[in-house]
Amino acid sequence: MPLIKENIRKSFWFNLAIILLLCTIVYTSFFATLSWVTRHGEEVKIPNIRGKDMNTAIAQLKQMHFEVYIDSTYEPSMKPLAVLKQVPDTGSIVKEGRTVFITVNMLTPPHIPMPNLVNLSYRSAEMLLRNNKLMVGDTSYKPDIASGAILSQSFKGAPIRPGEMISQGSKISLVIGNGLGNTEWNVPEVTGMTVDEAITYLNQFNLQPSFVAANQMEEITDTSTAFVTDQAPTPGNHTKIKMGDYIYLTIMQNPQPEDIHHYNTNASSDVKDSGDDKTDSGN
Repeated sequence: MPLIKENIRKSFWFNLAIILLLCTIVYTSFFATLSWVTRHGEEVKIPNIRGKDMNTAIAQLKQMHFEVYIDSTYEPSMKPLAVLKQVPDTGSIVKEGRTVFITVNMLTPPHIPMPNLVNLSYRSAEMLLRNNKLMVGDTSYKPDIASGAILSQSFKGAPIRPGEMISQGSKISLVIGNGLGNTEWNVPEVTGMTVDEAITYLNQFNLQPSFVAANQMEEITDTSTAFVTDQAPTPGNHTKIKMGDYIYLTIMQNPQPEDIHHYNTNASSDVKDSGDDKTDSGN
């Protein structure tokens, strides 16, 4: 009898039965405990925390048994420490204890080099500012042949050069060319004025002065004592100039009265009348 039992214990079918029994026990145990291991039925929905204050958002997530990982970036249109982004996204179904990644707005904006906007179109300049997280401030227009192009950039009323460090979120004011337009003026006379006076006067007509020294060998050292001796185009009742056009001025340092070419038509008429009086009195 013991011999028979020993034979059975060593038989192939007996060992196979033992193996199948063990597999059945393991299989049953695994699926019986699967819901406990995976916390099946303990899933929760991710709340919407975008735009909320960081501390409020963290408290809400902690109350729902989430772990929280915080990163930061800067968005000028949002309040400091506001939640900008969350992963997983709003409405996602996840297990309790899941880590939620949130990105919050920096408390202090970082500094970046000011980009060069001059000669760009307004659309390109606006896009470049947005990409650098800067904002468009006041815009004004100036007659210029470069219609629609940025002529100058400034910050808080002062010009700002490309490469200067500036806080993200700053507002950049732009001067934009609006073409030369069709507005025409009688050519103003600026001969006899100082260079500074001529510039101020021509600005009223939105004309752009271009200067050339009367004597190329003489250096202009002081515009307050440098005078306009000639101009082109010349003034006259039938001479017109468009807004934004150039007017070319010949200048000289401390000229003599005879060096200055006057075009005043009324003055010429007065001189002519005076000459006629002298002729009459001579007769």
